[in-house]
Amino acid sequence: MKKAILALAAALTLAFPQAGFADAAPGDVIITLGENLKENEKNSILSEMGNPENPLIITVSNSEEHKYLGNYVPKATIGTRAISSSKITIEKQGSGLEVSTKNIDWVSDEMYLNALMTAGVKDATILVTAPFAVSGTAGLTGLLKAYEVSSDEAIPEEVKQVANEELVKTAELGDEVGQENASALMAKIKEEISKNGIPQTEDEFRQLIERAAADLGITLTEEQINSLIALFNRMKDANIDWNSVGQQLDKARDQISNYLKTEEGQGFLQSLREFFAALWNAIVSFFR
Repeated sequence: MKKAILALAAALTLAFPQAGFADAAPGDVIITLGENLKENEKNSILSEMGNPENPLIITVSNSEEHKYLGNYVPKATIGTRAISSSKITIEKQGSGLEVSTKNIDWVSDEMYLNALMTAGVKDATILVTAPFAVSGTAGLTGLLKAYEVSSDEAIPEEVKQVANEELVKTAELGDEVGQENASALMAKIKEEISKNGIPQTEDEFRQLIERAAADLGITLTEEQINSLIALFNRMKDANIDWNSVGQQLDKARDQISNYLKTEEGQGFLQSLREFFAALWNAIVSFFR
């Protein structure tokens, strides 16, 4: 349930048009392995992944992590070893993305989903794992590398950089205002851009960001606003297909609407009602 909801939420933060694994077919498996795994750790991870037959295996180095994340993530967070690994199973068209993780303590599910969508990946089941608790940056870098290798289609360097910057800045903003709020704000801004065109000046960006935040009841600091202005300024120069962004936002809304009409979705809504009822009762009891 959690993963399904996260997948839908992440769809709302899509930043780049999707291309998909051009040469991959449903059922194909791509595995990325951290370069610094010991042999027994590698074997254990492959066993955890079900020892798939004839997978495409890609190695991820620590230098690649620093190349694509070093401008946005502290070096200590990335570390000196590439450990986290991933398994990507290609699903049939329209299946959507689903991510599960094990022993990953810094990169969230939403960040992985965003990275995949940013790179143009869709319709896949993803497992990101490690033999012990790690940040997960090698897994993130590996997923982007897997797209390029399996589809034989290079992602422009400026797109990789702005995509990674968006992921990290959204996560950092989420630490301050809540991940749900950060994701909703990014989606709101992108929706406005897809409808009305991308702003051309910093003042126009500021007005858009402040208006979106006010609509969502989110209070941003001057530093946060300036950070978002800088990010979207760089996105402006990355040749993003904003029409595609708007279509993906509409698709995500349809997915959520359809999900909530299902028996599972109704059960999820009921569990939310029960949770908030219990929370309210606890608050009332505290003041008695």
